[in-house]
This record gives sequence, structure tokens and C-alpha cells, in this order.
Amino acid sequence: MISIQRRDNIIELLLKSNEPLKGGVIAKRYSVTRQVIVKDIAILRAKGERIIATPDGYMINKNEHKVKSIIAVTHTEEEIFDEMSIIIKYGGTIEDVIVEHPLYGEITGMLMIKNNNELNKFIQKYKQQEARLLSVLTNGVHLHTISAENQEDINLIILELRECNFIVSDMED
Repeated sequence: MISIQRRDNIIELLLKSNEPLKGGVIAKRYSVTRQVIVKDIAILRAKGERIIATPDGYMINKNEHKVKSIIAVTHTEEEIFDEMSIIIKYGGTIEDVIVEHPLYGEITGMLMIKNNNELNKFIQKYKQQEARLLSVLTNGVHLHTISAENQEDINLIILELRECNFIVSDMED
């Protein structure tokens, strides 16, 4: 199979999939190395394909028709589950986490967490790997791009996050 044909097939595969696909899984399907798939994905992204890399693999961002908002939040490591639960409770998707780094500028981690199952897997992975959150770089302050079906759901998410003191207020110093 030539590379152009494989890339077209990768797009079709990602469009049909309801969950992220690991590079190794895609590589096995086309009898190439994972590094070949990484290169294919880079080429496809450069051509404008909406492929994103999440901790669980590659997927095509199908949230472009949804209402989006970028929210500034802060919480401790112990409060991560509570913060994220509020977002998904109202049908929201936590698309990413963004922090401002003094050397590298903006650092974004793709999440695409949209339900309790995905949130529980994320929290379990976080605990098992003993990883640190990106927000430790900024004393807990970070941004999330969230999406939902309508503005009312976004407003409900923001309202409850504010009630729980997760929203960074412009009144703070």
C-alpha cells in the first residue's frame, strides 16, 4: 500500500471510530511501524485534518459543531475529579488543559473527556503513573477548552464551577 492510500485509509478509520486509536494499533493494521503512523498523522495534520492526539490515541475532533468556551480555573490536585465531574455532569467535554510556561509559553494537553467512564480512566491512569498535573507549573491555575451541545449547558457548567470556587475570578490579585 502506498503512503497516500494509507493516509486516506487512516482518515476513514478515525472517522468511523468512536474512540481514540493508538498509533501501534493503526500501525499493525497497515503492517508498518508506529513511527510511520506518527509521520502520516503529522502530514495529515499539516494538510488541515482535524486529528488530535489524546492520552488514549488519535482521533478526529468531531466537536466543531458544538458551543465552546475557554475557562480559567484553579484547584488542588485532590480536587481534579470534582472539577472535571461538574463539566461532564452537564454534558460538557473537557477538550484540553492549557498552562502558561515561562520558557515554552502555552503548553496544551489534549484530554477529550466527555463521560464518567473516561474521567475514571483518566484519574486511574493519573494515580497509577504517579504523574503530576500540568497545573503544578502554575500553582493550580490553568485553562480548559470545554464544549457542549448549547450555550445553556456551558452556562450551567460555569455557574457550578464558580459556586465551587474553581473559576479564577478577575477580582483576584
